[in-house]
Amino acid sequence: MCEANAYLMKGDDTRLVMEAVDVVEPGDDGLRLVNIFGEQTFLKATIHSLSLVDHKIYLKACA
Repeated sequence: MCEANAYLMKGDDTRLVMEAVDVVEPGDDGLRLVNIFGEQTFLKATIHSLSLVDHKIYLKACA
């Protein structure tokens, strides 16, 4: 499996926002995440970093 979990970073806080993310698409004001079950969410965030070996996507919240 190649899916990753997405984490949102706000200040010193990092929280899981979606598991099994399959698609990350940029939008006008943020990112659209879609997981393997078809669930979607839109976040006002940017990609901070990717850890592909650990299957983690770190997103930084936009102010």
